[in-house]
Amino acid sequence: MGMTGLPARDLRLLDPLLSYPSTILGRDRAVVVNLEHVKAIVTADEALVPDPGNPLVRPFLTDLHARLALPDVPPSTSPATDRGTDTDQSEGNGSTLALYRSGSVKFLPFEFKVLEVCLEYTCKCLESQTLALEKEAYPALDELTSKVSTLNLEHVRQIKSRLVELSGRVQKVRDELEHLLDDEIDMSEMYLTRKLTFQGFNESLGRVDSNKFAPTDHDKEKEEEDRDDETESGRESSVYIRPNIEELEMLLEAYFVQIDGTLNKLYNLREYVDDTEDYINIMLDEKQNQLLQMGVMLTTATVVVTAGIAVVSLFGMNIHIDLMKDPETDEEARIKNMKFWETTWGTVAGCVVIYLLAIYAGKKSKILQ
Repeated sequence: MGMTGLPARDLRLLDPLLSYPSTILGRDRAVVVNLEHVKAIVTADEALVPDPGNPLVRPFLTDLHARLALPDVPPSTSPATDRGTDTDQSEGNGSTLALYRSGSVKFLPFEFKVLEVCLEYTCKCLESQTLALEKEAYPALDELTSKVSTLNLEHVRQIKSRLVELSGRVQKVRDELEHLLDDEIDMSEMYLTRKLTFQGFNESLGRVDSNKFAPTDHDKEKEEEDRDDETESGRESSVYIRPNIEELEMLLEAYFVQIDGTLNKLYNLREYVDDTEDYINIMLDEKQNQLLQMGVMLTTATVVVTAGIAVVSLFGMNIHIDLMKDPETDEEARIKNMKFWETTWGTVAGCVVIYLLAIYAGKKSKILQ
C-alpha cells in the first residue's frame, strides 16, 4: 500500500483465498490486474505478481520475463514514412506496439507491456480451454444422438456444466475489456508513465520558479490580474495532462476481438448442445408415442378377449339347451361336436373382427398411426 498507494479494497482483489471476477483497475500510481489466475500490480517501472510459486502462474512469469527482456528496437523505415505521407499502421515488435503517423514511432510504456502480456496469456489460456472442450464435446454429442444411454447422458451433462462455467469466465473478461474501451477516463488513468513524467516536469518547473528573484509590487498587481484567468488556464492544464489514449485503445481492441471470437465459439457449441437436446427430446417423444400406441392396442385386445370370455361364460352356465345334452347316438355326437367347434371358432372370429374394426377406427380418427 505504501509503494503503490492502493487501498486495501483494491488489494483484496488479489487475495488467492477470495474469488473475484476478472477486473482491471487504473489508479493514480498503479494498475491492478485480475484476469483469471493472472494477478498483478503494475506501476510505471515494476510489476508485482503475488504467489509466483503457483504452477498456473509460472508460464505467465516466463512469458513476462521474456517479453520485458526484448529491447525496444525501432522497425525499419517504410517507404511511406520516407515520402512523408500520413500513414497509420501497427506492427508487433516483441513487447512494443509501433505506431506510424507522419513518420513518428511510438513504443508502449512499461505498464502497457505488462498489461499486454497479461491479456495475451489470459486469452491464450481461455482459447486453449475452449478448443479442448470443443474437441471433447462434439464427438460426445454425436455419440449421444446415435445411442441414448445413461453413460452418454452423464458425459454430456458434465460437458454442459463445464461449458456454462467457461462461458461465464470468458464473458466476464470480454465485458471488462468492453467497459474499458467505453470509458476514456479509465483508460487515461492507466497511463502511469506519462503521469509520472508530467509530475517530474511540474517539480522541475517549481524548482526553477523558486530560484527567481522575489516578486516586486508590479508583480503582485499582475498576480491579481492572473487570477481572473485561473479557470481558463486550468482547462488548458487539464487538456495538457490528459494523455492520448490511442495506444491503449488499439491494444485493448486487439484482445477484445480475440476474446470475442473465443466467446462466439462457446456460443456455437452451446447452440449445438441445445440442438442435440432438442433432437434427443424428439426421439424420446417418438418412443413414448410408440409405447402409448402399443398400450392402446393391448387394451383394445383385452376388451375384445373379454367379450369372448363373456360368450364362454354364457355357455358355461347350467342351462338346458340341446348342445348341453348327452348324445344318444353317434350321429348326435358328431352333430354336437360340429356345433361346438362352430361356436368356438365363431366366437374367436367375432373377437378378431371386432379388434380389427377397433384398430381401423383408431387409425381413421388418427389416434393410431
